[in-house]
Amino acid sequence: MAPRLFSCFGRGSKSKDPSLDNATTDQMTEEQRRGGAVVVELFSSQGCATSPEAELFLSRLGRGDFGEDLEVPVILLAFHVDYWDYMGWKDPFGSSQWTVRQKAYIEALKLDTMFTPQVVIQGTTQCVGTDQDAVFSHIRSAARCPAPTFQATFQRPSPDSLQVSLTGALRTKVDSRGADVMVALYENGLVTDCPKGENKGRVLSNDFVVRKFEKLCTVKDISAKKTISGTVNFTLWEGFNSSKCGVAVFVQNSSLQTFGAQNFLLPDNL
Repeated sequence: MAPRLFSCFGRGSKSKDPSLDNATTDQMTEEQRRGGAVVVELFSSQGCATSPEAELFLSRLGRGDFGEDLEVPVILLAFHVDYWDYMGWKDPFGSSQWTVRQKAYIEALKLDTMFTPQVVIQGTTQCVGTDQDAVFSHIRSAARCPAPTFQATFQRPSPDSLQVSLTGALRTKVDSRGADVMVALYENGLVTDCPKGENKGRVLSNDFVVRKFEKLCTVKDISAKKTISGTVNFTLWEGFNSSKCGVAVFVQNSSLQTFGAQNFLLPDNL
């Protein structure tokens, strides 16, 4: 479903300048631009007829199918929104929380309309999720910060919970305006028979689906080398399989711009 739907925030359609304007006091160096991974967020829905094409593209990105054309490391996250559930099929991975997150991007990027599939790159630029050339262009031109140096520890305090403890340095200086360290728990290899809605009769495959999303901490006035620590606790879903899941950690300021990210696969036997 191309950009024509859902809500108008009346703030114009101009995309936000991708320059860094709110979280760090250091200028990007060439070393930083060659640094860590670019965070690519897809907002989609199983109730949207064009989202499966974008989901397939995301899966191929994750497999490295475009390695020769896109020599930039990426961290991929798929947020399934819930505003298409009324069309006859309720997305089992959809959440109003992800809809709120997309709304925040619409406002931050000064767009008029919410739509699926939408891709947001580093929190600074966006495009239609099926436009591969545009996605590649935004990824290549995205400002890149060094990856944080977190060490991760995973524990299961109970059968239905996962505890993620992180310790390390952000490798990016944060000023008095501050930034949040966010942690996303995602799942790969999801297959859904879709008997209703715009994708009626299709078998839908989804990877990098965000199942849980929490803030590790908020930081202010810290150096790039300062060690920070924190723990998040996730309530798990029925059928949780650690071998299909990973954790993405990234730093994001109040304007939703991203400054450095790391990715961890969960142990198979967790």
